[in-house]
Amino acid sequence: MALYPRECQLLNRVPGAVLHLMGQAVQVPAADSGAPVQAAETVRQLQALATPAGRAALTRAAELLAARTDAVTALARLRGEVGVELAGPAWGTARQREKARPAFGADTDRLLFTGDTLEQAGRPVLADRRAARLLAAGAASVADLGCAAGTDTMALARAGARVVAVDRDPVARELTRLNTAALGFTDVEVRDADVVDLVAAAEGGRVAGCDAAVLDPARRAGGRRLLDPDRWSPPWSTVQHLLATVPQTVVKVAPGLDHDRVPAGVEAEWVSVGGSIVEALLWGSAPSATWRRATVVGRDGVVHELTADADPGGAPVGPVRGWLHEPDPAVIRSGLVAVVAVELGATLVDPTIAYLTGDSPAVPPWVTSYPVTDVVPFNLKKLKALLRSRGIGRVTVKKRGSPIEPETLARQLRGPGGATAVVVVTRVAGAPTVLLCQAPSRGSPRACEG
Repeated sequence: MALYPRECQLLNRVPGAVLHLMGQAVQVPAADSGAPVQAAETVRQLQALATPAGRAALTRAAELLAARTDAVTALARLRGEVGVELAGPAWGTARQREKARPAFGADTDRLLFTGDTLEQAGRPVLADRRAARLLAAGAASVADLGCAAGTDTMALARAGARVVAVDRDPVARELTRLNTAALGFTDVEVRDADVVDLVAAAEGGRVAGCDAAVLDPARRAGGRRLLDPDRWSPPWSTVQHLLATVPQTVVKVAPGLDHDRVPAGVEAEWVSVGGSIVEALLWGSAPSATWRRATVVGRDGVVHELTADADPGGAPVGPVRGWLHEPDPAVIRSGLVAVVAVELGATLVDPTIAYLTGDSPAVPPWVTSYPVTDVVPFNLKKLKALLRSRGIGRVTVKKRGSPIEPETLARQLRGPGGATAVVVVTRVAGAPTVLLCQAPSRGSPRACEG
């Protein structure tokens, strides 16, 4: 577990001390405790934070954090005020709550997180959306297979379902117990069980005694993403069996999942928030309503959905026109660029590149539009000269189908001019090309960062 530099300094001042950070205990010198002992210690700390004394320590830690107290000073004060056992866990949890606040809102100060579980936790607003859709298919009870900090369990319980939350990780189970109890959800059972075994035993459209299931396979190991679904935990074979056996199911998958992996009769959905994909979902046969779905959540929170009942194929290709349209990542990953092209009367600039072009701007959410001023072959020297002639000193660089590094090119193109522009490096009819576009004005569609 990584320590913050100043917290390391504090450890150095207190030889042999135990520092409690992010819901975990770290001792200097390190002990050969092993993962089970560390997990047991983390569970003990979480339980301590759920007591009245623990809640008071969390309140004090939050006050110090709000006052921008540095870590060394804050931990020293907390040790004196609330004791060694509560100081570190309270400070670490207060920091995690600050990270969680934008997503968890008013519930944040009632919830507990560790660094790992917060990283895994989904956005509550999206969990509520998933729960509503899953329960609309008629389920009264749902198995949350891999509950982590309980985000989906809480959303399902909030929507009125009886929930069986399953995880082999004792920290995840304790977080789910404490967090659901903190929010007043009583119809929740937390169970230590192997998801592979539960899914293998599923029959009659039910799993773990429930009508429906949410499955979120672990897709990281050793700090790295696992690109091969067969190496997920549980593996792809378990995902397939669950989708085939329990019709009322939703499975979270990697956004880069190969479309060929999606079973027949299963809807695949990609969801973006603020221009970035945040989740990809496979819906079982009961909630499935279409072939592919792109869901775009705008910065204002409004949800837009684009669907297709069958593969629309590729969009037509044509020359660059007056406007460049950049499709939202959810539209691209769902394979629905051709649907948007038809709606806009637009064409692709290249058969292998997901940039569209048309004669007029388009209103979000499906694309962001940029007025094109120049279309030139990619040549760094000539591009610099062009920008100087236009008085352009700062650019946002975007790329698709090019090996260039946007940040590096942006620095190379920086000049004395006061104007700004968007430089799009891509391929047009197979040739490396630069599209020089006007920077969007205030109130116009947002620019995407390069």
